[in-house]
Amino acid sequence: MGEGVELVYSAEFAEVKEAVRVRLRATVWWRLLRWAAWGAGALAFAAAGLVLFLPGDPEPAVAAEMIVLGLVAACAAELVPWATAYSLFRMIGSQGEARAVVDEEGGRWTTRDTDTVIRWAMLPRYVETSRMFVLLTARQSGTGFAYLPKRGLADPADADRLRALLDRSIVRA
Repeated sequence: MGEGVELVYSAEFAEVKEAVRVRLRATVWWRLLRWAAWGAGALAFAAAGLVLFLPGDPEPAVAAEMIVLGLVAACAAELVPWATAYSLFRMIGSQGEARAVVDEEGGRWTTRDTDTVIRWAMLPRYVETSRMFVLLTARQSGTGFAYLPKRGLADPADADRLRALLDRSIVRA
């Protein structure tokens, strides 16, 4: 790999969670799954209301089951990003400090136990947030990503260099 922009950082849970959310928002399946979970929750709440308020004998036990199912569906939709981020954070965080070098060919991440090179063909898109650059796979149904926290840059001006390098090499999602 040629000369590029270097980042040195340790994993922070908030950044991993943000990167996971960016990745999920960029996928079609996640938006569909989330809407389906919220829709199922709304249907369960509506069913509970019907059981309680339609003429006839109300069935509080059935209504309570519907409410619990609705809460489970809604909570599951919101907990998946957190649980995914937590799992990744434990794995990434156990490696200690990471060093990333990004150049015209791709990125190289080095930690205590790993040395990984990823070419731009694997991560051809990126999203910039206020705290990081999230590199994404080409397929919107894919799950691959890498993140580069801006706090890992030696100089704040390096964010502009990194952004320019990314703009030359891959596309902004």
